[in-house]
Amino acid sequence: MTIQHIEAAVTALQQGKLIIVADDENREAEGDLVGLASKATAETINFMTKHARGLICAPVSEQIARNLNLWEMTKENTDEYQTAFTISVDHKETVTGISVFERAKTIQELANKNREAADFNRPGHIFPLIAKSGGVLERRGHTEAAVDLAKLAGDSEAAYICEILKEDGTMARLQDLRQLAAEWHMPLITVEELADYVAYSNMKVNAKVKLPTQHGEFDLSLYQDKEGKDQLVLSMGEVKDSEEPILVRVHSECLTGDIFGSHRCDCGEQLDRAMQMIAAEGRGAILYLRQEGRGIGLLNKLKTYELQEQGADTYEANVSLGFLPDERQYDIAAWLLKKEGISIIRLLTNNPDKVSELQQYGIDVVERIPIETTVYHENKHYLKVKKDKFHHLLSVEGE
Repeated sequence: MTIQHIEAAVTALQQGKLIIVADDENREAEGDLVGLASKATAETINFMTKHARGLICAPVSEQIARNLNLWEMTKENTDEYQTAFTISVDHKETVTGISVFERAKTIQELANKNREAADFNRPGHIFPLIAKSGGVLERRGHTEAAVDLAKLAGDSEAAYICEILKEDGTMARLQDLRQLAAEWHMPLITVEELADYVAYSNMKVNAKVKLPTQHGEFDLSLYQDKEGKDQLVLSMGEVKDSEEPILVRVHSECLTGDIFGSHRCDCGEQLDRAMQMIAAEGRGAILYLRQEGRGIGLLNKLKTYELQEQGADTYEANVSLGFLPDERQYDIAAWLLKKEGISIIRLLTNNPDKVSELQQYGIDVVERIPIETTVYHENKHYLKVKKDKFHHLLSVEGE
């Protein structure tokens, strides 16, 4: 998931365009065309009927359903995924209700906050669906995805959707959907991506305190991510909404280096050096991410140490345990920066991947600043592996 990816889809919806939303592979693994109900047009409805060919439905929030007396079609819902269909409706100003113009009218009026239950005839040709109040975090369906997207767009909590079928009448799957998205010049997102985006966008500061240190006084903010992990931001000075680039270190937790001063790595000295550099400028931030051992956790990191003592290097040890050489992800870093009001940064790192990933997530990295530390006998080989296999920009040479 990239932040920009989801936000581009939301922008398209705000412009009245359709997007494709695919649900999970272990669910229906299907795709729907999705649009905002308030922006439904005869053209977009016609596109759905001609190219998607599924059933056109109108997901709405529980509040809209209550206001319009849209109750579930049956008290005993035996659908495998508990899809909450209501009685079908037509707006009272339509005639037959089936033309693309009339269906667009009905969908638009479902999003109209001034409408009442009496403004709709029942049954009709549009099928409202009631979204769970918790959205995709409660139920990972197209219904909830469509309403969550409407919320993100700042629109009425109503949308319209249509399943995408292939020309032979079978369901289009993810590979087909990618081809169609390219053909139709249309954003494609997944429910999983949207759920991550919603979870991170809901993230908030759980605690914020002053933290006096040997390098000066910092502010320490604690956020909880979607997995319940505590993520930390250590900042100094005014960083929010600055037009000038902020000095930032994105640091992954390393208990052995940060706490015990291990010479097997350079982590502890990098953290200390970053605090010094930020204190010298009087402004900046350190993101302390809970990604011990390149994302494999403390126990597995210690197991890689055992393998390293038997001759493996840090790259080989991770792979031999069944992990990628580096399991870390930086979407959480981008979110923390956004939550702190930081969008333009000078990044303290030797890792070019960190620069490219943050830029992919919408952070403007205007400068990479090296952060090299002492080379010890115990970590020289480790640093060489970082340089040669992980492509870190380091000056260490030889063995």
